Amino acid sequence: MELRINRRALVGLGLAAAVAASSLAVLRTDSGIASSHREAPAIAADPQHDNTDVYAFVSPDKADTVTLLANWIPLEEPQGGPNFYPFATKSRYNIKIDNNGDAVTDITYQWTFRNEDKRGNTTFLYNNGPVTSLDDPNLLFRQRYTLKRITPGGGKTLVDDGIVAPSNVGQASMPDYASLRNQSIKNLPGGGKTFAGQSDEAFFLDLRVFDLLYRGDLSGVGNDTLKGYNVNTVGIQVPATDLALKGDAKRNPVIGVCSTTDKFNGKNFVQVSRLCNPLVNEVVAPAGLKDAYNALDPSKDADVKALVNRVTDPEVARLLEAIYGIKAPPTPRDDLVEIFLKGIAKQNGPIKADLNSQILNKDAGRLRPSEQLRLNMSIPPAKDPNRLGVLGGDLQGFPNGRRLSDDVVDIALQAVAGAARSGKLVPGLTDKVDKNDKPVGQTFPYIPLPSNVAVNTR
Repeated sequence: MELRINRRALVGLGLAAAVAASSLAVLRTDSGIASSHREAPAIAADPQHDNTDVYAFVSPDKADTVTLLANWIPLEEPQGGPNFYPFATKSRYNIKIDNNGDAVTDITYQWTFRNEDKRGNTTFLYNNGPVTSLDDPNLLFRQRYTLKRITPGGGKTLVDDGIVAPSNVGQASMPDYASLRNQSIKNLPGGGKTFAGQSDEAFFLDLRVFDLLYRGDLSGVGNDTLKGYNVNTVGIQVPATDLALKGDAKRNPVIGVCSTTDKFNGKNFVQVSRLCNPLVNEVVAPAGLKDAYNALDPSKDADVKALVNRVTDPEVARLLEAIYGIKAPPTPRDDLVEIFLKGIAKQNGPIKADLNSQILNKDAGRLRPSEQLRLNMSIPPAKDPNRLGVLGGDLQGFPNGRRLSDDVVDIALQAVAGAARSGKLVPGLTDKVDKNDKPVGQTFPYIPLPSNVAVNTR
């Protein structure tokens, strides 16, 4: 595939995603629960179903495979015992793939969890001695999972008795947590791996953005306020051919990725959380609409005029103008429609580059606009990844998928300030948090090990 990128036009790809998706939140207000880091009223009371981040990237050490990660339960303080942080039972945790561009899910990887609780009425402890293996009798509470691969043609169980890597209780309880993580990784039939368990909160940013956009004078920057917290992760690494349309990753290299949570309401399963691109519900949608986005299927995105309106006239740009005097780019923002709802391709809009729209797949049908995290699996991993992704000339980075090292906040701030139009970065517009406090791992699942040090001691 020919990849000729207009750097000036692509500078602002990152926050295009964040800005555009706010319009999705208006679609339904009757269904309940939101996603991402505590950004919506309903989800604050239901963290087990709160989907925080999704990552999708070509595996750096296995370039013929793709790694997909999805996180839940924001702001896990490492010392939050005695029950710590289990996945919900009677719920379904999903990573979904659209490989033909019609916005309908073609492949679902679905994890369901069950408890093994040996504490009963004898103890409150999570473990009653050092835990050196996943089947150690000292581990009194553990979770097991089933993983299925579901397509329109039916479902197939890939793992029927996986063991979740436990919460990292501490050095005395789990003296070699890395070993427990390694034991929890399961090989998949036909190639690939999967994992479920606790991880470091790898999203890095200064959350003082909510204090009048960094205190109104950019003085509230430079502190990674998620440092030291953990999340729960499910992940899978599979051959690119398992994800591509018709199994042909050369002819059809582009996929769309979303993650959802389905909660059992007593009668059936209902989608209560949806997350595709980062920062969607957190910093874009107004409070009264945040709960709506999460029950929406991407196939319905294009039908709502309010969605298009929020894409073409993003609120965040107007806030930056009001607070910092950074003039908002002229509207309508057709470039954001292309970036966020269609994917980037020469025939999709004003950005004349072929990057990550499913329309680039040779066997794709008619494209239906939808909010998805799109990844071109044919672009090889960068030897020296740039934290600014496409903005920094690294086509393997956000918004072409999302890697653990991508600085989506800085990309976002620059884009909404007009860098997509001007081709020039706004000096000083950054949260000054350029990387996570823990390095990315070199092998699957890549996301760093969870902390066992209390946040208030850092």
